[in-house]
Amino acid sequence: MNYDREPVFKRSKWGTQRYYYNPRNPIGLTLIIVSLLFAGTMMLLMANRAGPFAPEPAPTWSPPRYAYSWPPPASTPTPWPAPLPTSPPEP
Repeated sequence: MNYDREPVFKRSKWGTQRYYYNPRNPIGLTLIIVSLLFAGTMMLLMANRAGPFAPEPAPTWSPPRYAYSWPPPASTPTPWPAPLPTSPPEP
């Protein structure tokens, strides 16, 4: 093929230090096609919110935990105080 001696990258003619893919080189043309396919696939994935652009799944509902905790059970019975008298003692 006559175009095999063409460079893969060519310098931009706009006076900048940028390069672009040379479509006259088979590798340059392949890079152009792969770049367009990649960009198109990413645009479709973004539009459909799929792949890496998918939203995170909603967490399942669970009841809230208590803000307090019960004391652990004692190994010995807790001594309860004697009940207070409700009426004054008779003389």
